[in-house]
Amino acid sequence: MFVALEPRRLYRQVADQIRMLIETGELSDGARLPAERELAERFSVSRPTVREALIVLEVEGYIQIRMGSGVYISSKTNPAKIVLPADDSDGPFEILQARCIIESAIAEEAARLATPQHVAILDDNLNRMRQSLHDATRALAVDREFHTAIADIIGNATLNRFTGLIYDQRMTPYFEKLAGYFEGPHTWQLAMEEHVAIRNAISANDPSAAREAMRLHMIRAQKRFSESFGEELGGEE
Repeated sequence: MFVALEPRRLYRQVADQIRMLIETGELSDGARLPAERELAERFSVSRPTVREALIVLEVEGYIQIRMGSGVYISSKTNPAKIVLPADDSDGPFEILQARCIIESAIAEEAARLATPQHVAILDDNLNRMRQSLHDATRALAVDREFHTAIADIIGNATLNRFTGLIYDQRMTPYFEKLAGYFEGPHTWQLAMEEHVAIRNAISANDPSAAREAMRLHMIRAQKRFSESFGEELGGEE
C-alpha cells in the first residue's frame, strides 16, 4: 500500500540546500557562511530554523561553528565518509514548544492536587540540582526528575511516561550539540531559579501561577538556545 509522504522538517530542508551548495563547490572549504540573520532571510525561515540546520551540518562534519566568530565550511569534510542520518526527527525548538504547551497544563493540574509530601520531593530535587550546576550530565538527569516529579503528582502513569519520553527527545546528537554551545553553570542556575518559582506555585496550590511559571520556564529555555553563533548578532527577532 502506498502512503502519503510527509514533507521533511523545515530545518532539514535548509540543511539539505546548504549541504548541496557545499558538495557542488559553490561554498568552498574554509569559507565563512553568511550571518544567521542573512541566511534566515534568504531561506524565508526563522533564525532558530537556521540554527537547527547548522547543527545538523556540524554533526555531519560539513561545517565548523566558532562561537563569537561565525560558521565556516569545514576544510576536513569528506562527504563520501559521512553517513547521513536516516530519521527526520523533531528539531530542538519544536520539542521545546511542545513541552511548553503540555507541561504547562500538567503543572496547572499538579498544583490542584499537590500535598506537602509532593512538595518535599520537589524540594529534595532542588537541593540536588544546586549541587549539580557544574556537572552537565548530573544537572540534566536532575532536571528530568523535576519535570517527571510534577507529572507524578497527578498520579497518572501515562502522563509521567509521556513527560519522560518528550524530555528524552533532547537526547539526540543535534540537541546535545546545541546544548553544548548554550548550556553551562549559569544557564542551569537560571533553570533552577525557574524551578523554584514552579515549586512555589505548586506548593501554594495555585493552578494559574503554576501554569504560568512553567510556561515562562519553557519560553526562557527556548531563548537560552536562541543566542547567535555569529559575532555581530545580538538577541532573537
